[in-house]
Amino acid sequence: MIVALVAGLVIAVLTAVLSARAARAEASREARRAIDQARGESAAAVKAAELEAAAQRKAIETVARTEALQIRTTADDALAAQEAELERRAEQLARREAEIGSQQDAIALHEEQLDVAQRDVQSRRDRAQGIERDAQKKLDAARSELEGRAGTSGAELIARLGKSWLDDARARAAAQVRAIDQTAADPAHEREAQRVMEIAATRYHHHYLTERAQNNLRVGPEIVAILLDHNAAMHKALETVSGLQLLVNDDKDAIRLDGLDGVGKEMVRRAIGKLIKKPESIDEARKDPDAWSTKAREHLNQEIRALGKRAFQILGIQKAHPEIVELVGALNYRTSYTQNQWWHAVEASYLAGMMAAELGLDEKLARRATLMHDIGKALTHKIEGSHAVIGADIARRLGEPELVANAIGAHHADEPCNSVYAYLVAASDAMSGARPGARRELAEGFTAKVEDLERIGLARRGVIDAHAVHGGRELRVYVRERDVDDLTVVEMSTEIANQIAEEMTFPGQIKVTVIRAFEATATAN
Repeated sequence: MIVALVAGLVIAVLTAVLSARAARAEASREARRAIDQARGESAAAVKAAELEAAAQRKAIETVARTEALQIRTTADDALAAQEAELERRAEQLARREAEIGSQQDAIALHEEQLDVAQRDVQSRRDRAQGIERDAQKKLDAARSELEGRAGTSGAELIARLGKSWLDDARARAAAQVRAIDQTAADPAHEREAQRVMEIAATRYHHHYLTERAQNNLRVGPEIVAILLDHNAAMHKALETVSGLQLLVNDDKDAIRLDGLDGVGKEMVRRAIGKLIKKPESIDEARKDPDAWSTKAREHLNQEIRALGKRAFQILGIQKAHPEIVELVGALNYRTSYTQNQWWHAVEASYLAGMMAAELGLDEKLARRATLMHDIGKALTHKIEGSHAVIGADIARRLGEPELVANAIGAHHADEPCNSVYAYLVAASDAMSGARPGARRELAEGFTAKVEDLERIGLARRGVIDAHAVHGGRELRVYVRERDVDDLTVVEMSTEIANQIAEEMTFPGQIKVTVIRAFEATATAN
């Protein structure tokens, strides 16, 4: 039983071994067939790749040949075009060279002609100089003979003739002056002057209200508190930029503008008015008070320059130096007895122009001189002296004609009148200031001013009399020649002027003139 079982197992093992060998043999044959097939396929693939590569190489070579042919064709065309251009330029160069050659020939011919002409001119010049020398010799000989016969030299004779002509001219001028002086009181001249002034006054018409300088501002305690906040920074900035003193009253609700600068007062009024009308601007002002105040002043300066240009435009005259234009505009914020000085200057300019036209004079020159006659008033708060003298100095310094400068300086008799235009300026200034409604001053105040001036003038030893003239703008003091010497006259005028400045309040300036005259009287029987 056991033997049979073992034998079966051996037979099974042998069978399995034989089967495995047979399977391996079959697998080996299959593998060899697969390898042979793969080798055949790879050989075919290699052959196909070689054929495809050869085809691509041929195609690339064909494309390259085609492109090379196109490039060569293009290059040949470009070369042909360049050769054609070179040929064209060569032809042009040949033509230009031919033209230059012909021009050079013409120039050479012209130079030869010029040389001939120059030699001819030089020859003629030499002959002319010889003739001139001969003529000069003859002239000198004739002059010497004439001087010998006359017994005097030519220079002395010329001097005598010049002196004679000058004396004749002076005599004629003196005669004309005497004739003018003799006929100055002729009623016909006065009637003619009145006629010209009446024509000018009736032709000009402009209505405007009188103005008063507003020095006290009722702004309320809130605005005053804002100005005094932060150690009064805004208050100090306004004072610095405006050049005024801003005095606050005891109730802290009003401000008094202390100073003589009308532009500065207007700047402060506008700045404070902006704080009242636009509360949102308060923060900007508090943030940088100096810049805010400077900005307000610059805005006003722009308006002043525009007003100055407008005055020259409406009068139809050429603009002056920018500094003079600005001074003319600043007169809008200056008043004289409630009369706006910008409008006064324009009105007087119209009047002067019309009178000049009536008299056959230069109308524009008269207008120009009259428009500038009060520019000194815009600086009287900075510069001491008469506004007429200040204005004349500025006009001369900035290049205005002497006729204009003299008319400015002479319209209040601060310097003598050198032309008829100075009289026209003075007349038109007086007409504008004296017309009904132009200026306003209480009679009581004017009388008191005159009385005070004369009282101060009379309160000195040796004074004979004292008179306020020119509407209270000048005080003339007459002294005895035997009681007051020349040095005392100078000291007296200074003392009187200082006393007037200390005791009286007045706009502008008051001139003090002390007169000491020696008089000798004799009677012929």
